[in-house]
Amino acid sequence: MPRVTRLLRRSLAIALLAATLAGCSPKKDGPQAVATPEVGVVTLHASAIPVITELPGRTSPFRVAEVRPQVGGVVRKLLFTEGQNVVAGQQLYQLDPAPFEAALASAQASQDHAVATAASARTLVERYRPLEHSGAISTQVFDNADTALSQSEADVAAAKAAVQTAAINLAFARIVSPIPGRTGRSSVTEGALVTLGQTNSLVTVTQLDPIYVDVAQSSDMFLRLKRALASGQIKTVADNVAEVKLILDDGTTYDHPGQLQFSEVTVNPATGSITLRAVFPNEKGLLLPGMFVQETIEEGIRQNAVLAPQRGVTHDVKGEATALVVGPDGKVALRELTTGRAIGNDWLVVAGLADGDRLIVEGLQKIKPGDAVKAVETAAEIGAPAPTPSAKP
Repeated sequence: MPRVTRLLRRSLAIALLAATLAGCSPKKDGPQAVATPEVGVVTLHASAIPVITELPGRTSPFRVAEVRPQVGGVVRKLLFTEGQNVVAGQQLYQLDPAPFEAALASAQASQDHAVATAASARTLVERYRPLEHSGAISTQVFDNADTALSQSEADVAAAKAAVQTAAINLAFARIVSPIPGRTGRSSVTEGALVTLGQTNSLVTVTQLDPIYVDVAQSSDMFLRLKRALASGQIKTVADNVAEVKLILDDGTTYDHPGQLQFSEVTVNPATGSITLRAVFPNEKGLLLPGMFVQETIEEGIRQNAVLAPQRGVTHDVKGEATALVVGPDGKVALRELTTGRAIGNDWLVVAGLADGDRLIVEGLQKIKPGDAVKAVETAAEIGAPAPTPSAKP
């Protein structure tokens, strides 16, 4: 029994020691609180925004003249330098004038002969007229003389026309430029034989001042521009003529504004697109045919416009624009937007956002509507200057 008692006492002591050690061990913490997510926001501000439409286009020459000979002959002189500017009427080639000078001299001799013959016939008629009245000669003789006079006068007219034709051919031996512009490469040199009606041109003259810029746009864009022009939103320089500016391929702005002429349009029946033609001055020859450029048209000023950074606007499965904003209670709210057009790196928001809204642009992947968030103000474009407002359809 004493041994059993000792065992019981030892067991109780061990149990008490274990309980004491368990009471002294640190308690485990409960579930940790979830940290509030941090998002980057941009506070939107309503302002007056110039609405500028950009139209991609391509330059084309104002006029192109393919110079061809109007008479046949041998080229004696080439009187221009390839690639130089020429004026209208400037001589480019000289053909051998000898055959044309001889033809002109022959025509003039024939004319002199016809004039002399007509004078003799007229004298004869004047001599026969009183004799025919007195009955000294028959009426038949007088009529024959009068008919010969008419034929002689007709010969004089034909001879004058032949002289004029020979003079024109002699003038055509001087091949001149019909328009002002820049010459291309000559297809002939001195000594070459050219013919009337040949298919190959001698040289091409291209007028580059002014120069056209052709823009192909859809019919709805054309109608919108027409309505804006009629309402006075677009700046005009004349009736139905809008002022446009040009952005070159390297991003620089062309110094001189142009005129968009709505009256000069063609509709492509296959695509339904409309070609708008603008005219720009090109005195220094900076614009060359075939260059890709951007036309800009200022459609006016939109008051109280709200611009939203594009990275803060998403589209749902239906293609509708949506955005997440931080409300006054610090929780995320979903907004359905109606957007107009892209202006630089922003969307022009017609409805859905207002002045003072805090648009979430960073941390969109870790939040959902209704979550409480910590809003941190950020720039729309970190480290980049604000874009120049320019609108694309």
